[in-house]
Amino acid sequence: MLVVALHALWVAPAQAKGDASSFVQQLGNRAIGVLQDDGSTLAQREAMFRDILVEGFDLNLIGRFVLARYWKKASEEQQANYLRAFGELIVRKYSAMLGGYEGEVFTAVSEQPSGDKDVMVLTRIDRPRGPPIETHWRVRGKDGEQRIIDVLVEGINMAMTQRAEFKSVVKRHGIDGLIQILDAQSSKLSATAAAN
Repeated sequence: MLVVALHALWVAPAQAKGDASSFVQQLGNRAIGVLQDDGSTLAQREAMFRDILVEGFDLNLIGRFVLARYWKKASEEQQANYLRAFGELIVRKYSAMLGGYEGEVFTAVSEQPSGDKDVMVLTRIDRPRGPPIETHWRVRGKDGEQRIIDVLVEGINMAMTQRAEFKSVVKRHGIDGLIQILDAQSSKLSATAAAN
């Protein structure tokens, strides 16, 4: 469903007013385009949605933040394996939720600076069935490109929520155990596999 798919969408000074909003609006429009594309197979739609996530989100930065202090404790090999596993899980998790377009309207409402580097963009999803959903997107610019580094859905910080979950897993199973769990979850979450 569009609402869930868009919520997935989890460096320089703040961009000029309107740039971050335009960036988030374009991502939302692209996601709607994927969901409306009845002429594509599920596998093709999954691949298109994957591109939106990879281009729109700084998955490496989010992944390092989510692992918190364990990032520095991990070996270089563990760091590389973790970032691969984390990125793949995020992409598959939300690609697997592609469920069609039901007339939702995605609008970038406003933006405001957040700290020295970021801009918070407020969006609203108006739904034919149900109240609107407001989401805040933290956008950061780097090397002339903008990327989303966090999402707050109805006041819930997605990166912080994931961070607490990963901390619990690493305490019980270690970093290698976390990587194995992420890989196992990814293998179950392909939209293509879910359709079979």
